[in-house]
Amino acid sequence: MIQHPASPLGAFERWLTLWVGLAMIAGLALGVLAPGLVQAVAMAEVASINLVVAVLIWAMVYPMMVNVDFGAVAGVARQPKGLLITLTVNWLIKPFTMALLAVLFFDHVFAPWIAPQDAQQYIAGLILLGAAPCTAMVFVWSQLTRGDATYTLVQVSVNDIIMVVAFAPIVALLLGVTEVVVPWQTLVLATILYVVLPLAAGLLTRRVLGSPARIELFSAQVKPWSMIGLIATVAILFGLQGQTILDRPVIIALIAVPILIQSYLIFAIGYSAAWLMRVPHRIAAPCALIGTSNFFELAVAVAISLFGLNSGAALATVVGVLVEVPVMLSLVAFANRTRARFPTETTR
Repeated sequence: MIQHPASPLGAFERWLTLWVGLAMIAGLALGVLAPGLVQAVAMAEVASINLVVAVLIWAMVYPMMVNVDFGAVAGVARQPKGLLITLTVNWLIKPFTMALLAVLFFDHVFAPWIAPQDAQQYIAGLILLGAAPCTAMVFVWSQLTRGDATYTLVQVSVNDIIMVVAFAPIVALLLGVTEVVVPWQTLVLATILYVVLPLAAGLLTRRVLGSPARIELFSAQVKPWSMIGLIATVAILFGLQGQTILDRPVIIALIAVPILIQSYLIFAIGYSAAWLMRVPHRIAAPCALIGTSNFFELAVAVAISLFGLNSGAALATVVGVLVEVPVMLSLVAFANRTRARFPTETTR
């Protein structure tokens, strides 16, 4: 495996929570000052897919998919433990703990302050977050913990393969268990539009570009569009949710509570398992962080497709964006402080 030295977060990633916060404020202002414009965006739909948001989500997702290299997957057989932990946590634990926490808080703990129909929307948004493991930002977290870059790429690639076939069934199962009506056709269409097609486009782009150097250069060139798409989507969502948020600002804090608990819980499970299985730190840290972080771009897109731009589900997924960076930076710091507790040599 190739080890790459740690590199700092870019200016945008380092201050992502700030930019998302500013986008929220801009969206609220836009909703108050130009409600007609926001509603026009909301009405631009075909088959329950908002065309404006679809373009923005593609701008977010496509640059990430260019980094996915299935050719590296074969080498994982030499060190299967890290991948085993990642897949177990991401697909057999994380979606279900998120659903349990969402139901616990919004059907019980917060029930006195939230209308039942709103609670179901927030639960749905949290389930979408829990069922979508991180794709792009995990490369940043891996670098910050001096993780094995090639192994991290393998983990992301395998997760994306599984996501193509597992995301929609898991979401449908959990939404059904929590008594949220799921339009299967829209869910499958959203999965194809926001996972399958961008992944295929990314693979085609890699094939056309050919060399790793050209792929890396192209990825750097298109990466800003990912952040632009995220910020624009957040602004639109908050423009539509403006009145609800202004009337009840505490709802943001309430949604953040189960997300925070889930993040630290999932990291503890993955990191502890890696320590118990004597996985080297350069693999252990990324394998714990990939499950802790979320593919919030996909969650936002599917929430909008299933429930609408002005839904509580869409709002819940955006709160996930707001919470993610400070939480992940705190876990990166913890992982770096505990490096000495892990073996340094490759464990097979």
